[in-house]
Amino acid sequence: MFTGIITDLGTVRALEHRGDLRARIGTSYDMSTVDLGASIACNGVCLTVVSMGEDWFDVDISAESVSKTNIGDWVEGTRLNLERALKVGDELGGHLVSGHVDGVAEIVATAEEGDSTRFTFRAPEALARFVAPKGSVALDGTSLTVNEVDGVDFGVNIIPHTKAVTSWGAAKVGDFVNLEIDTLARYVARLQEWQ
Repeated sequence: MFTGIITDLGTVRALEHRGDLRARIGTSYDMSTVDLGASIACNGVCLTVVSMGEDWFDVDISAESVSKTNIGDWVEGTRLNLERALKVGDELGGHLVSGHVDGVAEIVATAEEGDSTRFTFRAPEALARFVAPKGSVALDGTSLTVNEVDGVDFGVNIIPHTKAVTSWGAAKVGDFVNLEIDTLARYVARLQEWQ
């Protein structure tokens, strides 16, 4: 589990197509504190560390993960929002995030509002019903609060701190971001199907 509070801005250093996709990700994490097999959320996708060095780690990414996320857009130099797995007793500053991306949303508009930037996203129709005003979503691994919903479109504000320490400072209209809906919304909807 994760919180959606980004703790490092990593960089894709290399991509290698094998049976699966292998990515080498540069990080400022102290890799001596990371175990082989640990989970690290990379742009919101829970990935397993399969190899590591002093300032990098490798992950293997299945075709399924590539098809359901924006990983297919990664190139060398892509900046990634990173978060290590939650430990018992850690502060839960965002919301519970599993790292299991539900789909991708497109940035369809941006507008400056004071010091913040209002982003408008278009969700896949099948996921839009899970997005609620004042509810939580994880976008590229970042825990964010939904401001408003209009059909399949929804808006969030990104504050200057978040833009400075995550990949959101470079985000633009036309970009696709990983969308993980709120876990509670998923289960409430599933329970309603049984009624």
